Amino acid sequence: MANKTKDYLAKVRKKTGFSDYKISQKYEINQSNLSKYKSGRAALSETHAWLFADILNINPAEVVANTKLEHAKMKGDKSKVIFWQERLKNLSNISESIKIDIAQINPIVGDLNNNAQKIIDLSLKATQQGCDLLVFPELSLTGYLPEDLLLRAGFIQQVDEKVTMIKNAIPENISIIFGAPHQQAGNLYNAAYLVQEKEIQIYHKQQLPNYSVFDEKRYFSAGSQPFIFTIKGQRIGLLVCADLWDADTVRETVRYGVSSIISINASPFHVGKHQQRLNEVKNRVLENQVGFVYANLVGGQDEIIFDGGSFAMDAKAQLTHQLPFFETATSSLTDPYTPAESASVEKTIYDALVLATKDYIEKNGVFKGVVIGLSGGIDSALTLAIAADAIGSEKVKAIMMPYTYTSNMSLEDAKAQASTMNIDYQEISIHSMVESFNSQLSGVFSGLQADTTEENLQARVRGTLLMAISNKLGSIVLTTGNKSEMAVGYATLYGDMSGGFAPLKDVSKTMVYRLAKYRNTQSYIIPGRVIDREPSAELAPNQVDQDSLPPYDELDAILGLFIEQRLSVKDIVNQGFNQQTVERISQLVLNNEYKRRQSAPGPKISKNAFGKERRYPMTSKFKP
Repeated sequence: MANKTKDYLAKVRKKTGFSDYKISQKYEINQSNLSKYKSGRAALSETHAWLFADILNINPAEVVANTKLEHAKMKGDKSKVIFWQERLKNLSNISESIKIDIAQINPIVGDLNNNAQKIIDLSLKATQQGCDLLVFPELSLTGYLPEDLLLRAGFIQQVDEKVTMIKNAIPENISIIFGAPHQQAGNLYNAAYLVQEKEIQIYHKQQLPNYSVFDEKRYFSAGSQPFIFTIKGQRIGLLVCADLWDADTVRETVRYGVSSIISINASPFHVGKHQQRLNEVKNRVLENQVGFVYANLVGGQDEIIFDGGSFAMDAKAQLTHQLPFFETATSSLTDPYTPAESASVEKTIYDALVLATKDYIEKNGVFKGVVIGLSGGIDSALTLAIAADAIGSEKVKAIMMPYTYTSNMSLEDAKAQASTMNIDYQEISIHSMVESFNSQLSGVFSGLQADTTEENLQARVRGTLLMAISNKLGSIVLTTGNKSEMAVGYATLYGDMSGGFAPLKDVSKTMVYRLAKYRNTQSYIIPGRVIDREPSAELAPNQVDQDSLPPYDELDAILGLFIEQRLSVKDIVNQGFNQQTVERISQLVLNNEYKRRQSAPGPKISKNAFGKERRYPMTSKFKP
């Protein structure tokens, strides 16, 4: 049976859209020969093999060899069968070069229409540019991660509809790979879809991460089979994200004789993450002597940032291509590669915060702009800079709310920064409002000493004003607290914690200063006194942060060991810190979990951020 001949004829029929009669007329093929080809009773003649190869734009030597092999089998000529089998084997080892492009896109979770259209538009453009294979990231159709949207039958049905829409829109002369959920036999898989010649093949992700921000086992079943496909004679393996971190999964894929591996990813950012990716891919490359193409998602999704940075590595573990970080890009791996200068930690973090803030505001689509309480301090100054860089200074409003303890320096510096940045700036005195609260509470507080309660009233009045302005203008309030303060509860519920998004939530106080200095190297916008002065909440006379906290260098060092490295008090003390200080700080961290549960979301830049990945009980007697 000439199955290859039947297959070639079916592909010609599909590509041309012609009936067998029209094929016979167009290409001058005898109708009786076509009938034999269609039934598999005859193999292609050599003339027709060359003709079909030309129509299908595939290697004619391959078509001729397959045809000759079928002739030999039908005649029972064993020596020729062996000859043509060897010839086909040699042809498979002499593959044509493939033009592979990476589409590093920024999808919006759940926006299936626009995400699908983006995949289609980029595929059509790549086709015009001669691309053979266009690679999109993991779950690029749905965005990563749709979370409990995946539990809705209607969502999965819409995904299936968009997959079909993409398949029908992709030209036959390009193959594409994109990520989307796939439901089969009652199970849902995190899948990679290959669209090739109007047909879909599907790979199911085998390694499902269930740590840090990942929760894939809640939603997906694990695949169990490698996936190999052929394009222009090259055998290529396909993986999804965490698969490549498992040496056995990669080894099993390579066992099928692949020349390279494509990995589609939605790999979240934290400081140092990209180097970890490079190291891991390098290990897999050296273990298996195969090239790697790594396509990563880009964009902010709630608390998670995807930094892009897609890349390619050859079989000698040399980086041959690198896409930019924190921005969308489509790039061909055939383009010349010039290594870029490594970015500083400060630039990397700052770019991550800007992208996260921009995407949170713009992807939600309900905010007209940003409102920030500008205090003249370092945290609000940096937050203002991030907001303006994210969405434009014309969409940002700064409100200074002075009280009795607000210094002239704070007033001057806040106004100066807003002016330099062309930010809409307004001052609202809260003196009368705070005094009115104090007056109304005087009976309840009779005989009690003034304490932080009165200080917190100032913060809560400011929070109320900011939220009122937010409601009226349709703008989101960005809170300005940093990780150091949130860790120990140095923040006021319903006061300075009020707001919808917290750009500095995972940024330590010492890093806040570093980022402010970095931003001033791009353009001088934060007054020098804001960076140089001793930090203060200005809620009491002559108040500074170190009245309540250790110096920030010491505090951040302890917090890093306790939160990110999860060390015990004893282990931290053994590193040279005062035991009483460590015990106090660690207890403050644990005691203030209830505050953090009520805090605004903010972008993750560390290995252990407050929020999605750090889950501690609010009620606990644990002593670290």
